[in-house]
Amino acid sequence: MIASLRAPRQALDNDGRLMRLFLLGYVAFFLVTLVLPLYALVSTGMTDGNGNFVGLANFRTYFETPSLVRSLTNSFQVTLISTVIVTFLAFAYAYALTRTCMPFKGAFKLIALIPLLSPSLLAAIALIYWFGNQGVLRDVMMGTSIYGPTGIIMASVFWTFPHALMLMITALSVSDARLYEAAAVMKTSPLRTFLTVTLPGARYGLISAFIVVFILIFTDFGVPKVIGGNYNVLATDIYKEVVGQQNFQMGAVVSTVLLIPAVIAFAIDRRVQKSQRSALNARSVSYHPKPNRTIDTCALVFCVLMSVIIFGIVGMAQFASLVKFWPYNLDFTLKHYEFNSAGVGWFAFFNSLKLAFWTAMIGTPLIFFGAYLVEKPPVSGPLRPFVHLMALIPLAVPGLVLGLSYIFFFNHPLNPLVVIYGTMGIMVLNTVTHFYSVSHLTAVTALKQIDREFEAVSASLKRSVLHMFFRVTLPVSLPAVLDIWAYMFVNAMTTVSGVIFLYGASTILASVGAIHLDEQGASASAAAMAMLIFYASVVVRLLHAAISRVLLKRTQAWRLAK
Repeated sequence: MIASLRAPRQALDNDGRLMRLFLLGYVAFFLVTLVLPLYALVSTGMTDGNGNFVGLANFRTYFETPSLVRSLTNSFQVTLISTVIVTFLAFAYAYALTRTCMPFKGAFKLIALIPLLSPSLLAAIALIYWFGNQGVLRDVMMGTSIYGPTGIIMASVFWTFPHALMLMITALSVSDARLYEAAAVMKTSPLRTFLTVTLPGARYGLISAFIVVFILIFTDFGVPKVIGGNYNVLATDIYKEVVGQQNFQMGAVVSTVLLIPAVIAFAIDRRVQKSQRSALNARSVSYHPKPNRTIDTCALVFCVLMSVIIFGIVGMAQFASLVKFWPYNLDFTLKHYEFNSAGVGWFAFFNSLKLAFWTAMIGTPLIFFGAYLVEKPPVSGPLRPFVHLMALIPLAVPGLVLGLSYIFFFNHPLNPLVVIYGTMGIMVLNTVTHFYSVSHLTAVTALKQIDREFEAVSASLKRSVLHMFFRVTLPVSLPAVLDIWAYMFVNAMTTVSGVIFLYGASTILASVGAIHLDEQGASASAAAMAMLIFYASVVVRLLHAAISRVLLKRTQAWRLAK
């Protein structure tokens, strides 16, 4: 009898030791892919060209250089303006989808998510064809050039809109109908109800959306590189210092300056998330909007206008890639898809497919199992919270900063991993790390829905944690796993900033190729390359939806059981 009682305890002890080994492996992973590269970046910013330590001298030089400081001011200016616009538009669109009775909500939601499937530079290229010197609507600009802050703001609003929208939809989807009933009983005006009930209920979503969009725009490279003109921002300064002037020390300094506001914004967002309280409780009543002809019509008109803008941006990029010679010969041709420019060809697109495939195939199991180690196994000590913290940090690290830090760390002659420098392997490693955080949070959310008692029952049956993981946890969490796979693939296809410093002559990617094509003046070919990325992402999303539907019917039938 005593022996039978000791068996589960022995199983738990064995599983605990095994899980600690796995957690130590993840600690090593984050040290190599995140901590040590960032340390190499910061330490490089404190040395001179000969590798001698100079302390904060480089930072002093940075802040004494007016042009570099102006770039910092420019970054904050365009980022704040863009973020305010995006937050307002996303809130209005999400309100239309969740708090009105307008028709075609599903279609409008799908349309709004289209920018997620394209690289940020696609919007910049399309805006040049709309409002540039030879643009269709250049007269609308009334003397204002699209090449500069105006173009950066417009393109940034386009590509970050769906990111803010998803957060806004989540915030507005949950509400207690009793609050609105009380407001109606008290004969509160619709405006006051909106200001005292709706806005306070969505305040955490608004703050999170604002911060997330701020980080995305502040650290973006593709948009200011294509449409920024002579208007410099921090992201383009890093590129110019490293690629243009080969000044790696100053590039490290600018990267550190770019990193600090992003980390602060991330810390504020995490603080806000911890302060958030549940909007619903056991007594809450789900809110369902009531028809209001005026409001529903206004919401429909607004969503139609936003959809027209989205289709207009993507449609112009597609049209520009098909005409012979803009704007003088608008006959259709496929010559821009031949990519005859030096150093850029179809192999760049296939390299992107390869990168996206391996990022998804390696990153998905790595991230999901890491989230499982953080959330499920009975392991005490500091390892679990440390791994969870490390998994969240990439969300605050700009892609340019991470990519440059990989140069300093992996290209060091004493680093045994120098063999992967310049290969597809280092770009896969960088991309997995860059997009780790969102996927980790997705996996943790899915795992929290599974009661911990399953692990205890498994131990009592003398089954290992891994047996429980493969037989129960993984099948139950399959929807989240498939979502992570698609997320990693699409983001690997569209990424620019994270890999701009890491590719070689044979590993150039489609997104980087589009940048170089635009630099060479081949804007139509750049648009063609961006559209290939877009269509690849669309195909993968459609396949993901089809495969998910088939697999979930086989593995998630219990969810449909009544």
